[in-house]
Amino acid sequence: MTHPKKFLRFNDVSMLVGLGRTTIYKRIKAGTFPAPIHIGEKAVAWDSAEIECWQAACIAASRPQSAIKSPLEHGG
Repeated sequence: MTHPKKFLRFNDVSMLVGLGRTTIYKRIKAGTFPAPIHIGEKAVAWDSAEIECWQAACIAASRPQSAIKSPLEHGG
């Protein structure tokens, strides 16, 4: 069974990612941030899973590969 999608409205997205309206919409236009989904005539929302993937990609991109060690390298 699939889990229902959770939609996030703009204020929630902005708070989660730490970016303002102008920056978010500039990044959407540049293709570097998930685009919103139209949920009504004048309403949009974001898929929470897409936002989570974007956050994970940002974290991965900010970490040098040499700094990422497996648990075995830490003795775990």
